[in-house]
Amino acid sequence: MCNKMIIFDKIEKFVKDVFKTTLDIFLDALKLSPNAQGYVSGSVTELLLKNEIEGTYKCEVKRIREKWEGKKHPNHHGDFYFRINKNSSWYVLESKGVKSNSEKWHKLYNYDNLIKFLYNHSDKIPWIDHEKDDIEDQIKIWIMNELPKFLTEYRTNLYDYEEIQKYLNNPPIRETEKSRAIEYLKNYSRDEINSKIDERLAYLMEKIRVLETHFVSGVSGSSDRTQATPRKDEFNIISIDIFLRHSEHKFIYANPKLLESSGGNEDHLQQNYIMGFVFKSQIAYSDEWNDDFLKVYDTLNEEDSIKETDMQIDNRQFIRENE
Repeated sequence: MCNKMIIFDKIEKFVKDVFKTTLDIFLDALKLSPNAQGYVSGSVTELLLKNEIEGTYKCEVKRIREKWEGKKHPNHHGDFYFRINKNSSWYVLESKGVKSNSEKWHKLYNYDNLIKFLYNHSDKIPWIDHEKDDIEDQIKIWIMNELPKFLTEYRTNLYDYEEIQKYLNNPPIRETEKSRAIEYLKNYSRDEINSKIDERLAYLMEKIRVLETHFVSGVSGSSDRTQATPRKDEFNIISIDIFLRHSEHKFIYANPKLLESSGGNEDHLQQNYIMGFVFKSQIAYSDEWNDDFLKVYDTLNEEDSIKETDMQIDNRQFIRENE
């Protein structure tokens, strides 16, 4: 109880000193700002990642300076420098999270879309028997057992509000399954449509959640990028925190050079990779990803390590109050 009060007092003092307000106002402001929550989540992820690399894997870790002096080194576009021990080389580690709206983006709230998506990524699904040819049938049986509403009250397709309005402006001559669904939906408001979609997504995500990356980077002269995704040589290991699709913060790692290249440029990563799925409490992902940092480290090439003389380290220190 005493420790809890000390932490609370520290938080209260921090909010008062930095934001000049009370905890109530600070909390309300944080709730009202998804962007602020995103920044805080990112900072929490980075801190927990640093703790894991240092604590679990006994690495030496240094934060990379955000405000680079001069032109930023093309191979240092990550969050941390790390090395396994004092006799080993330095490498760059980048921290990312999973795509927050993957299920909605792929319209997995519709039965046919769900089947097609699971079929296309069946290699990442542990309950699929790949020695059999009836993969689609296995998926349909799983949905019947785990998500039965998709065969009854959720069987008719939903469409977002914009698509409904666009369709109504150019209706087909003949009646179709889609036209019948939109006829049913046409009198619903935007909020009502969103509510229906969110209801299905909540039901879906009780059983399955998609682990998908979201690699978006700016294009500038200093980045040496030809498209808005990272180059494969900008960092040596990528870490993905899957807490948005899992009950806790958990890190999954990959060597970017072992990930499939972008179709537009083989030197770049793709924006999105379907890493795998979370089925209730079971996490499954493809072979390119691993939750053991050292196994990914073993795939690195010494030639890709960075020169210590090129490093720009963030030496900012946290001010600790006297206990």
